[in-house]
Amino acid sequence: MNGRGAAARTLVVALALSVAPAADADAPTPRRYAAAGTVEIAFTPGDAVDNLIVAAIDRAQTEVLVHAYTFTHRKIAQALINARRRGVAVAVLADREQARAVPQNVLAQLASGGIEVWLDGNFAAAHNKVIVIDAGLPHATTITGSYNFTLAAQRSNAENIVVLHDNEPVARAYRDNWRRLKAGATPWSEDALK
Repeated sequence: MNGRGAAARTLVVALALSVAPAADADAPTPRRYAAAGTVEIAFTPGDAVDNLIVAAIDRAQTEVLVHAYTFTHRKIAQALINARRRGVAVAVLADREQARAVPQNVLAQLASGGIEVWLDGNFAAAHNKVIVIDAGLPHATTITGSYNFTLAAQRSNAENIVVLHDNEPVARAYRDNWRRLKAGATPWSEDALK
C-alpha cells in the first residue's frame, strides 16, 4: 500500500472517530452491590415458584412493592391482600396495556382489597417483574426474573426467578426504581383502562 492510501485511510478513521457520539458524562453507570445474604433460584416448569413468592409475601413486615407486566395469578394476589390486612403497605405498579388486554387480570381484585394499584403506560412495555419486600430493613427481600405473576408462568412456560434475601442495598435500589416509575403512572380505575 502506498503512503497516500494509508494516509487517506487514517484520515477516514480519524473523521469517523470525531463524529462518533461521545460517551455521555451524565449517563448512569451500572450499580454494584456487595454480595450479601442468600440467593435462592427457581425455575418453571418444575419448581413451585408461586409458593415461593407467596411465602416471601407472607413474611413481609412493613412493605411490599410489586412491578407486574401481566398479573393474573389469584393465589399471589390473595397473599398481597392478606399482607395488606396484616397492616403491611402494599402497592402494585402494572403495565397499562397488559391491564387493558388481559381481562382476567387481578388488578381490580387487588384495588378492592385495599391495595394501591398504579398503571404505567409510559413505555412500549412496563416489562418489570419484581417484588420488593421490606426494603428498609436488614432482612429485605428482592424477587426478580422472567416470571410473570400468572398461572401460565407457573404451569406452561419456561421461567425463572432469583430471590435475594437479606440484601438491603439491592432492595432499596429496586424500591427507588419502583418509586421513580410510579411517579409517572396513573392511579388504577376502570376509566384509566379506556
